[in-house]
Amino acid sequence: MSISSVGVVGAGQMGNGIAHVFALAEFDVVLNDIDRGAIERALKLVETNLGRQVNSGRITKKDAEAALKRISTTMTLADLGATDLIIEAATERESVKVAIFEDLVPHLGPNTILTSNTSSISITRLASRTDRPERFMGFHFMNPVPVMQLVELIRGIATDDQTYQTLKEVVERLGKTPATAEDFPAFIVNRILM
Repeated sequence: MSISSVGVVGAGQMGNGIAHVFALAEFDVVLNDIDRGAIERALKLVETNLGRQVNSGRITKKDAEAALKRISTTMTLADLGATDLIIEAATERESVKVAIFEDLVPHLGPNTILTSNTSSISITRLASRTDRPERFMGFHFMNPVPVMQLVELIRGIATDDQTYQTLKEVVERLGKTPATAEDFPAFIVNRILM
């Protein structure tokens, strides 16, 4: 499956970094948060960080401007329904994440892939609360997202091979390094740090 559009739920530290790297890699991004102020701060931070990349010579001003134009925003989860891939990057509380996925499901196309940027919550458990456990994975970016190269890919018990392969290709398109992790508490990186 080809991914061209990405919905990011949560405009905090992780969400804005995720929106940044996807927009820079030429994906259309819809950034969602329940707080308009968080969205505005996220866009400003993305703009600032893109400016730093321009000043350091890593990207051109034209690249930065194009990336910013690829990010649209919404406070309504239903607006993410037309995206190919959704990355949940909300607060690290299972009840919050479950509520988000349950609210999203009625608005999704049949091929939309759901992911969570969780650093420790069971992917299998989260996936079981959706209508598509076979199209659900953990997609754990490291902080700060624009700088860190590693992305953990965590399969749930029902995740199919096509979903895994699609996300692996997305990570490579971002210029990052995929690491496959088992669905155990804290996955790889956080287990090492514990």
